[in-house]
Amino acid sequence: MPTAIITGGTRGIGKSLILKFASHGFNIATCARNESDLLQLSAEINKAFPKVKCLAITCDVGNKKQLIAFGQQAIASLGPIDVLINNAGQFVPGSIMSEADGDFENLINVNLASAYHLTRVIVPIMIEQKAGYIFNLCSTASIKAYTNGGSYCISKFGLLGFSKVLREELKEYGIRVSAVLPGPTDTSSWAGSNLPSSRFMNPSEIAHLLFEFYSTSSNVVVEEILIRPMLGDLN
Repeated sequence: MPTAIITGGTRGIGKSLILKFASHGFNIATCARNESDLLQLSAEINKAFPKVKCLAITCDVGNKKQLIAFGQQAIASLGPIDVLINNAGQFVPGSIMSEADGDFENLINVNLASAYHLTRVIVPIMIEQKAGYIFNLCSTASIKAYTNGGSYCISKFGLLGFSKVLREELKEYGIRVSAVLPGPTDTSSWAGSNLPSSRFMNPSEIAHLLFEFYSTSSNVVVEEILIRPMLGDLN
């Protein structure tokens, strides 16, 4: 069975991605900080897809050692990796001059360095296979700075740059890299906003699109996937 690693898989886009890939027979490795959420996810996957293996590990993706250990355990438990989705991320509002000390380092670690370090663990396996697909969950904030975006925007701009460099380095090995830039999506980041549902995308729609792109010919790569609600951004 093919295998997908999807970080931040207990809610939002990450959970929708896990359900989508599992429904197509993928074994799953995922991580999050909340152990009870991971246990609940594992139980849900085991019930819905009894033939699918689901490795759910407690891990803070902003912690380099924990993240590398997660990647190594995924390889040891599930074998060759077909898809890596660097989905985990965090939004903390603030401006460059007023955000709390440490916000910059935290957001860079969670939103950018996590993708860098986990990719370095997984890619050697893909190079041996001469195949693989990497999706990096960026944001419309990767191409459009906005007020109160601060270090979040900086980290997402960086993730888009990382995706571009990675694609150039890996294309000779048959490994495809896509940067995904979703606009406002109905996730916990927007909890309490009191905005109508029409202003948000459903995470399942993004999961559907990513699986469709994964399913295209290995000779085709969608380099950047820009997705917005019909009514546009909120900033």
